[in-house]
Amino acid sequence: MDLIRLKNVEKRYKNGVTAIYDLNLAIEKGSFVFIIGGSGSGKSTLIKMLYREERPTKGQVIVGGLDVAKLRNKKVYKLRRKLGIVFQDYRLLPKLTVYENVAFAMECIGAKKDVIRKNVLKALEDVGLKNKVHDYPTNLSGGEQQRVAIARAIVNNPKLLLCDEPTGNLDPERSMEIMKVLDDINKNRGTTIIMATHDKEIVNKMKKQVITLKDGHLVNYKQKGTYVDESV
Repeated sequence: MDLIRLKNVEKRYKNGVTAIYDLNLAIEKGSFVFIIGGSGSGKSTLIKMLYREERPTKGQVIVGGLDVAKLRNKKVYKLRRKLGIVFQDYRLLPKLTVYENVAFAMECIGAKKDVIRKNVLKALEDVGLKNKVHDYPTNLSGGEQQRVAIARAIVNNPKLLLCDEPTGNLDPERSMEIMKVLDDINKNRGTTIIMATHDKEIVNKMKKQVITLKDGHLVNYKQKGTYVDESV
């Protein structure tokens, strides 16, 4: 069953730059997909359209049965509740503890305290940080901070996890630790994961689905792929 479907999608910015064109794509529920390509290939634009930071200029972007292109601003929350987002720069709140940072995502939707506690502790256990609940972000390594960000993204049990260069600020060893966390979330929770990256080593080691973009166009899609040099 497709969780995501893009039909004849084009994204053209006001400055005249076309970031995505003629993109057709289907991603099944439970998949783990890398989006690769050089700078300006459209990776981040595609990710942003999936969580409705950007609207397509043409075409349909269907996520979890919702037509993102037609979604009114006041209804975007319906989409956002279906997914979690992990960025390169963690975006943690420095004055909140690890527990409080993760809990914040549930407090925003008015969840009950007992449900929050259960979900937060489970999310932190899944990322290997259950012993860090009282720590503050400044006391954590970069890899640990990214684990907190992942826990915050999965605490509401989303169907979809979008990751935009989540290992971009980490060394190779920490990067592979983060990939192990994401792989376990995909396998154990059944969460669909879409990750934009330029890290060839990660893509080659993980052997997941690989979507290659070049100049906003799909040039390669493999079920168990490696990093394809889109400039060739």
